[in-house]
Amino acid sequence: MSDTTLDAPAVTTLRNHVAGQWVEVDAVETLVDRDPATGEVLANVPLSGAAAVNAAAAAAKAAQRDWREVPPQVRARHLMALREVLDAHRGELAALVTRDMGKTLPDATGEVGRGIESVEAAIAIPHLLKGENLEGVARGVDVEMVRQPVGVIGAITPFNFPAMIPLWFLPFAVACGNTFVLKPSEQDPLTSVRMFELIEENEIFPPGVVNLVHGAHDAVNALIDSDDIDAISFVGSAKTARYVASRSAERGKRAQALGGAKNAMVAMPDADPAVLAAGVTSSAFGAAGQRCLAGSLLVLVGDEAEQDASLKTVVEASRALTVGAGGDEATDVCPLVSSDSRERVAGEIERALGEGAEAVLDGRDASAGAGGANLGPTILDRVPGDAPAAVEELFGPVLTVLRAPDIDAAIERVNASRYGNASVIFTTSGGAARTYRRGVEAGMVGVNIGVAAPIAWFPFSGWKDSIDGDLHANGTDAVEFYTRKKVLTSRW
Repeated sequence: MSDTTLDAPAVTTLRNHVAGQWVEVDAVETLVDRDPATGEVLANVPLSGAAAVNAAAAAAKAAQRDWREVPPQVRARHLMALREVLDAHRGELAALVTRDMGKTLPDATGEVGRGIESVEAAIAIPHLLKGENLEGVARGVDVEMVRQPVGVIGAITPFNFPAMIPLWFLPFAVACGNTFVLKPSEQDPLTSVRMFELIEENEIFPPGVVNLVHGAHDAVNALIDSDDIDAISFVGSAKTARYVASRSAERGKRAQALGGAKNAMVAMPDADPAVLAAGVTSSAFGAAGQRCLAGSLLVLVGDEAEQDASLKTVVEASRALTVGAGGDEATDVCPLVSSDSRERVAGEIERALGEGAEAVLDGRDASAGAGGANLGPTILDRVPGDAPAAVEELFGPVLTVLRAPDIDAAIERVNASRYGNASVIFTTSGGAARTYRRGVEAGMVGVNIGVAAPIAWFPFSGWKDSIDGDLHANGTDAVEFYTRKKVLTSRW
């Protein structure tokens, strides 16, 4: 349903935002953006081609000449204004995330809050941009290192966090003196559109400092290929992250390309049952599993009786969850982003069953809902270790159960994954927690925390195939990525 062009005069066709103006897109094709809970058509999304993307990139390049000369403390004040505007519209933006992407309102509210935290972190830019110096390295010779902006940043963001992830990139990029072109997901761009409306209405930035283009594959390629774009920030699937990083490297651009995950949660026999149940269900089924930090593997540790007891705790808690529209206060598990996504994930469940898995909870029994996108929590036990359900990201409310006799075997199983985004352990043992924290190959680790999401003052630090590049989003990594170092040696 989401990829069908709709010609209806009552449905708004979105526009790009270039050089401070909303401009019509001369697009050959549009996509339909639907409310996943109801199927209601929200907008037509134009698919920008290279000409439209290049126009935005050129506007950003022209604006960057003056923007880089704005003192860092003044750029920080622009971000202060942005923070106040976003905070004043926090509820509106969260409601829009729920309507356009589908997640529950509390989840959407948390997402918007996390995005605002990134703005708050970037406000410290006068401190974060400070360089280094060494006096007297030789007679009369001093050396200093300064940071200067990269130029124009192109950002490509995913559907699952339509408010937060654009705000991972935009504040730090512009705070460092760069200008910015955002391509939000074509599946749910309305939150980005509203944020840009707020930026324009409140004159947060000079024209051209931040720009917005709608599109899909052609727009992504155009951003990477544009001579006016100097760096790419990306979040999406592992396959696309590798493509973005490789193509950017071929074009001589730096890239931070955050990819997929297969995050494991380890349940020790001594785990607090209430903490285990709440942590696993929120991680695996929150946002219908459509998070790069979702726990999609549960490794049960202990003898068979201990493993079965932990599984029973999780299954009972999962069975009690309510599936429904994100705007309904009673909903625990929201719809997937589209009916197509539901069909894809349901097909993966069927595939796993055909490979020998046992569905101890089958979410396909839940009603698909008015929008055809609902899928209930699904727990698959006895999954072969090399099956796709055990090794690949399904991006749906599906939890795969694996078993290990002890913590060392659990760590070995977790570390066998090609991904290393996040992992968590549930235990009441400090020794087990320390062993796991030190030994697991993941960039974000939680202890008795279902979703180990760092606050914005720390990097979102995935390992292995969960990132292409060596600098992450947020924290001091963002400043490193959005600046170039210049070393000056002087004799007087």
